[in-house]
Amino acid sequence: MEIPTETPIKKPKRLTSVVWNHFERVRKADICYAVCVHCKKKLSGSSNSGTTHLRNHLLRCLKRSNYDVTQILAAKRKKKDPTLAVVTYEEGQRKEETISPVTTFKFDPEVKKEEVNVPINLGSVRFDQERSRLDLARMIMLHGYPLAMVDHIGFKIFVKNLQPQFEVLTNSAVELDCMTIYAKEKQKMYEAIHNLHGRISLSADVWDSSENARYMCLTAFYIDEDWKLQKKMLNFITLDPSHTDDILSEVVIKSLTDWAIDRKLFSMTFDHCTGYEELIFRIKDWLSQNRPLLKNGELFDVRCAVQLMKSIVSDVMEAIRDVTHKVRESIRHVKNSQVTLGKFNEIAQQAAISGERPLILDCGQQWSSTYLMLEAALDYRGAFCLLEEHDPTYTSALSETEWDHASAVAGYVKLFVEVTNVFTTNKYSTANIYFPEICDIHIQLIEWCKNPDNFLSDIAMKMKEKFDRYWSKCSLTLAIAAILDPRFKMKLVEYYYPQIYDSDAPNQIKAISDAIRELSNEYAMGSSSLDPDTAGASGSLASTTIGTRDRLRGFDKFLHETSQSHNMTSDLDKYLEEPVFPRNYDFSILNWWKVHTPRYPILSMMARDILGVPASTLGPELAFNNRGRVLDHHRSSLNPDAREALICGQDWLRMESEEYNSPHIYTAVPLTVESK
Repeated sequence: MEIPTETPIKKPKRLTSVVWNHFERVRKADICYAVCVHCKKKLSGSSNSGTTHLRNHLLRCLKRSNYDVTQILAAKRKKKDPTLAVVTYEEGQRKEETISPVTTFKFDPEVKKEEVNVPINLGSVRFDQERSRLDLARMIMLHGYPLAMVDHIGFKIFVKNLQPQFEVLTNSAVELDCMTIYAKEKQKMYEAIHNLHGRISLSADVWDSSENARYMCLTAFYIDEDWKLQKKMLNFITLDPSHTDDILSEVVIKSLTDWAIDRKLFSMTFDHCTGYEELIFRIKDWLSQNRPLLKNGELFDVRCAVQLMKSIVSDVMEAIRDVTHKVRESIRHVKNSQVTLGKFNEIAQQAAISGERPLILDCGQQWSSTYLMLEAALDYRGAFCLLEEHDPTYTSALSETEWDHASAVAGYVKLFVEVTNVFTTNKYSTANIYFPEICDIHIQLIEWCKNPDNFLSDIAMKMKEKFDRYWSKCSLTLAIAAILDPRFKMKLVEYYYPQIYDSDAPNQIKAISDAIRELSNEYAMGSSSLDPDTAGASGSLASTTIGTRDRLRGFDKFLHETSQSHNMTSDLDKYLEEPVFPRNYDFSILNWWKVHTPRYPILSMMARDILGVPASTLGPELAFNNRGRVLDHHRSSLNPDAREALICGQDWLRMESEEYNSPHIYTAVPLTVESK
């Protein structure tokens, strides 16, 4: 008996159900089968059997777990709800003004011919509205999207066609979900800080908005237990225009108490080199009432080093504004027409000017571009001088003195560009990298002030005056951080200070040596006495006995001094007596201290706190910009609580994503720049 072969059935009409994209209909004798193209299982393919059993098989088919069955489910729902129909983007645009947030959106149940590229495991997946709501809110927070995106018709249609079961939320509902996520992330952040053994340094940065509102951003910097430098935004505070320094200090103090970090605070870094004096005094006075500051508070007030560079360069550019204007107009004249440009190039060739750098015009927002414009123009100095003789329409010519001034100032600014690049190369820089760069600037300023040209010496004197204010506040902190770099130790101070202080260098070096020893002793005393935070964990002991402990600090010092053997070498002495570590490009100071913590248990505590001080708070996106931080319109239009939740929450989620997922997170940061 001959066995009949399986042959594809001739379809008299098109199989309309989408399930037939996944089955092949074959006939064996007089019986029709539907063969699954994924697992090859045979099911009834008779027209009387319908397609429900085929659809159910697809949903359970393990072989098909990497395919999307959304359209199959959608087709099934369409049969139950005939009101669903296709909505195109053009139709959605026409109806945008009339669509309410709860409008039922339609979708196209037809399956695309192309298979979905992204694999989705649907083995046991069920749609979860609540989880999807939080995922949407988390996405908006992480990437800085405006809350209003959920009201956009294009977004609604996209979501409904992607997952028809998802209920599109209102703007206010998403805001509440963001607040929920913020509360959970804040608690995690609070616990991480509370469990930290080291101290925390804060930065305080002022932001503006296009609506002339002002904000203060408080950010915590610390080195965690794994010796990694962390940067976490704590608060984004909306400032009232009537806020004075005393009220502003209360705002900062409230933040410290809310986060319970008043006893952990090591220093505060402010974004400007001047001002904030009354604010800092009030904060230091309040902190000292609860726990004396280390080194009598001499290390508490730190100013942003990159902001110092910007401020000094701004003064320099203002001083030679007329010269840079002439340079700018000279370049415009040359590039105004091809004839003039050709003539200028001929003159440059005759003057043997290589012209490796083309002439460029600066951008008003970037001070570094003005430096590059001056540098390029100086290469063609000889050509510009000859152009004046050959082109009577050239009226912006510079005198020899003006060219000399432009050359000198370009040399000044070049140093600040190089130093700023060093400070902003790494995302997070430890405090040890700043001292040698700042010392180089100090030495150069001393030399520039000796210039016989009164115009240039006056500029140098103004630069040094501003620099000296910064040096008086920050030099001790930066010097101690450099000493805690095993490649430098005291040798770097001993190298730079004779160049800075000349005959007074020995006294200044001794002052630094005494200061770090005094600080080391304070850490040694603190490690051997009861820590207030540890006591607080066992109940109300911290609040009831703090006065007694403060009165016995003298006893702690006496006990520490009398208990030490005269023959015992301290951590600091042992560290300084050993040879410096060889300098190399792949050296990691945090890894070094992590490895050497058992050898220097006390000194490593001090290194953790000092190296975590933010000596600069500006990133590369603002370092060379003439403008300041300005909040975008979407964020500035929110209420203060929502604004703080979205901005701080974005910072926390972004750090979490960078740590656990991808090294590159592309975000729409709510930051623009605008002239102050």
